[in-house]
Amino acid sequence: MSTRASAGPGAELSNEQKSRAAVRGAFAGFFVDMFDVYLPVVALAPAVAYFQATDVSATTASVIAAMIFVATLLGRPVGAAVFGHLGDKIGRRRTAIISVAGFGVVTLLLAMMPGYQQIGLTAVVLMIVLRFIDGVFLGGEYTAASPLAMEYSPKQKRGLNGAIIMTGFPLAYCAISLLTLLTLQIAPAGDLDSPYVQWGWRIPFVFGALLAFAFVFYYARYVPESDVWEKSERSSSPLRDLLRGQNLRSFMQVFLMMTGVWLTLFMVSAVLPEVLKSAVGLSDGKVTTAVLLASAAAVGGYLAAGVLSQRYGRRPMFIGFGIVSATIGAVVYAIVVSLGENQFGLVIPLVIVINVLVLSCWGIVTTYVNERFHTGVRASGFGLGYTLAVIIPSFYAFYQTGLSAFMAKEYTPVVLLVIGGALMSLGAALGPESRDVDIRDD
Repeated sequence: MSTRASAGPGAELSNEQKSRAAVRGAFAGFFVDMFDVYLPVVALAPAVAYFQATDVSATTASVIAAMIFVATLLGRPVGAAVFGHLGDKIGRRRTAIISVAGFGVVTLLLAMMPGYQQIGLTAVVLMIVLRFIDGVFLGGEYTAASPLAMEYSPKQKRGLNGAIIMTGFPLAYCAISLLTLLTLQIAPAGDLDSPYVQWGWRIPFVFGALLAFAFVFYYARYVPESDVWEKSERSSSPLRDLLRGQNLRSFMQVFLMMTGVWLTLFMVSAVLPEVLKSAVGLSDGKVTTAVLLASAAAVGGYLAAGVLSQRYGRRPMFIGFGIVSATIGAVVYAIVVSLGENQFGLVIPLVIVINVLVLSCWGIVTTYVNERFHTGVRASGFGLGYTLAVIIPSFYAFYQTGLSAFMAKEYTPVVLLVIGGALMSLGAALGPESRDVDIRDD
């Protein structure tokens, strides 16, 4: 094993310059990642008729719509396993480049998809399959780029740097919302033959693919390989090492906590926009506006959480966020559900409150999960610990259907939000504090 850093992009830079390049690269990669994940939620929503099966029940149509979104999330654990292994074996940088190039190509293919009227149910199946493949490649981006950035980050800056990377999510949501609003002005949505439904929705997908290719160029040219990884001892089988001993115990604890984190996320980012339309009665434009403003506010919440976790610790912050989500967050969510369209002025601040209270915990996720694993299995541990936990929450539509037998469907997200918050707090309480872990010396 060679311990000499290889010559390549950034070889002549100082550690501080390498750290900045790595954090910028991880942020850009996560931005592109989340932009792609939420394309169906935001950009495809006004054009849902293009892929909608007209000869199925409303319940089946709702499940199909959920599966188009969930398919990407289910592909991510597969990608995390494959690319996490590669990240620990062949390097973080090369793995990130391969994975982002892959989902750039798939997103471009999605932009050229025919609809239900052209090829029937095959269009729906193809969309779900391509979104799953997209998810596999997406699972590789953060699995490689985020550990690389954390390994270059000084201990005292990890909280802030991890939060900066994670702001790629709300900023991507803002970007895709703005792009969708702009596209709707150029190509209005309406019935099946309207411009947006026929071709306008493709514009955000093409834009997403171009963003991915731009990231590949930047990362290949400016971001160096992790010096911590280059100097570390390679495991012959990172996945095998991850699933035994202390690594397995760390993984199970992270899995439990992240299951709660993902469940609370889905109730806000995936379910709440639909609730605002179906229960509150808001138009697509008003929903997009509310989501846009709430996502912008969440950026501040992410950064604040990252900074506070550096001062007070990651563990107590996650425990606190779980409790707040299950109590205050759930109450505010229930209030929003009870409002009407004529109370739009009240809906916006309440939706902002929900986003900040429930989603700010994501500002700590990248830092904490990377700190829980040593260098030899960090990409695998971070990728799978972060992503495998998405599987159970991804079937939220089925849980809502089950709960709706006992209560009004629009209030089922409140119950799931309480469960998610409880799992987050419990998972965090079972783990140690990680703020003082020295990644560069492990």
